[in-house]
Amino acid sequence: MAWNILHGANDIPNGQENAIAIIKEINPDVILMVETYGSGKRIADTLGYNFHLIAPEGTALNDKGTNLSIFSKFPFGNRIDTKYPFYLGGIEIIINNQKIRFFSNWFHYLPWNNAPEKMNKTVEELLEWEQTETRYTMLKNVLPYLEKYSSETDSVPMIFGGDMNSPSHLDWEKNTKTIHNNLVVPWQTTTELDKLGLIDTYRTLNPNPISHPGITWDSEGKDDSHRIDYIFYKGSKLKAIKSKTYNAFFNKAITINDKEIIYPSDHGFVVTSFQLLK
Repeated sequence: MAWNILHGANDIPNGQENAIAIIKEINPDVILMVETYGSGKRIADTLGYNFHLIAPEGTALNDKGTNLSIFSKFPFGNRIDTKYPFYLGGIEIIINNQKIRFFSNWFHYLPWNNAPEKMNKTVEELLEWEQTETRYTMLKNVLPYLEKYSSETDSVPMIFGGDMNSPSHLDWEKNTKTIHNNLVVPWQTTTELDKLGLIDTYRTLNPNPISHPGITWDSEGKDDSHRIDYIFYKGSKLKAIKSKTYNAFFNKAITINDKEIIYPSDHGFVVTSFQLLK
């Protein structure tokens, strides 16, 4: 499960309790959490998960300034620290004697436009616009880490997920030209991961962006729906077999397993099931 819980799930009354209730209904083995902001340890303890805070060693586990974390029902191995813990870090998790590297990620939302296809830009101009402001710089900063670990996945598989705040090139191909002002845009944020052999689990298992848009960002009253939260993987010992997105408006009800829960976040989440291969 990859989920941006929004400000530690503290923006509505009982937000943490609602986040706990949602996670309990999904019951994932591993959670890649974004916007943890001090809430993660309590949520993990309540649900019985092991908890890893992506921050310099010695950081208090309830530090409200920390963004990323990873929860696991399985034991942890070695930490995977980066120079940029606010937007990339990870840890090894040992599952059935197989070591897997898990990474939680966040990229800045800027530059952002609710409808890029309406910006009166060519494909080339959109790609230039994508490189302005913060997100592209973050991507370039962490690419060396992703290159290193993706090159080692024959022996140690990796799973990478979180909130990239970017549309996917797989959702802006020829088959979606009719809804994107006739544009085919190879968005660089996801294209760079594709070049490393990282597989977008949701789109691979739900290949039609028209029938299965997989929306994880949708503000009430705005025309701004996008799929911007992801789970990627690489490794011959892993196979993604099912992937689903869940979404609801902030502070409105989401129904999971016939239970209504008030949604504490502005992001939807992704859940992918994997098969471990021998």
